[in-house]
Amino acid sequence: MRDEPLVLGIETSCDETGVGIVRGHTLLADALASSVDQHARFGGVVPEVASRAHLEALVPTMQRALDEAGVTLADVDAIAVTSGPGLAGALLVGVAAAKGYALAAEKPIYGVNHLAAHVAVDTLEHGPLPEPAIAMLVSGGHSSLLLVDDLTAGVTPLGATIDDAAGEAFDKVARLLGLGFPGGPIIDRTAVSGDPRKIAFPRGLTAPKDQAAHRFDFSFSGLKTAVARWVESRERAGEPVPIADVSASFQEAVCDVLTAKAIDACLTNGVKTLVVGGGVAANSRLRALAEERAARHGIAVRVPRPSLCTDNGAMVAALGSHLVAAGVAPSRLDLPADSAMSLTEVSVAG
Repeated sequence: MRDEPLVLGIETSCDETGVGIVRGHTLLADALASSVDQHARFGGVVPEVASRAHLEALVPTMQRALDEAGVTLADVDAIAVTSGPGLAGALLVGVAAAKGYALAAEKPIYGVNHLAAHVAVDTLEHGPLPEPAIAMLVSGGHSSLLLVDDLTAGVTPLGATIDDAAGEAFDKVARLLGLGFPGGPIIDRTAVSGDPRKIAFPRGLTAPKDQAAHRFDFSFSGLKTAVARWVESRERAGEPVPIADVSASFQEAVCDVLTAKAIDACLTNGVKTLVVGGGVAANSRLRALAEERAARHGIAVRVPRPSLCTDNGAMVAALGSHLVAAGVAPSRLDLPADSAMSLTEVSVAG
């Protein structure tokens, strides 16, 4: 184990300040500071608030991670940091900090792709990733299907959201129902007592006419609008809104589309492993439906534990460890924070 790279990862792409430390595929520390409570009163993430929170949290979070792992900065072999995609200001905090730590400790730096890191983190729980694999990444900003042939060399995008991402739709519907922020966990809990078949909400981009151009793409804007109109019609009629039934029916529509397209991507590409990552991967119905549908076709589903699905430093360190082990050249010290970093770019070239 001592021969495996010891990598420290820094994550600041949105509202979570994460520092993780891994050795090979073994997680040694995963320290996290969240600013979600500061955003709750606004009903969503405020970029300026997130950036300020990262500034305040990064140094103490770094120290907690080093203490938890029982190492010093001098012990690590490399520092990895989320270079993109994400909120520009938030990314800048992490990238600037990583450059400072790398320069002070004379360590190589790897600017990595946030989405590819969500795939890599699965190896900390389930071991090496079978290749090829299909990865479905679902979060507040992204809903993507990827073909992963070699995680260190790049991934092939198969489809993505063309409007609202799944997590964004959860947040907006939760706000509409007066449930609070973030919406995903609240709707998941509320849906338990509801009937997922009570309301027939639409499934975006699943009609036969969508197969040619948008077979593996996602659209949740129409679903969000359909929920709003349904709720408004009940309120106009003076009837109570069944919050649990609306939550369950909405959640079922999202999970139905996500899992159906993910399984279709596996079958179309002859792949037997589906990795699910991102914050929405913590949703209980998504996990259950993915397992159920995959089992019918002999497809293995790998989903990290919920704490590793949301943004964290461990996933950045995991991808950094892959890159170091594969002999990929580190990034230059002047690497950028790229809010629109392409999915095809796993790390910033040196």
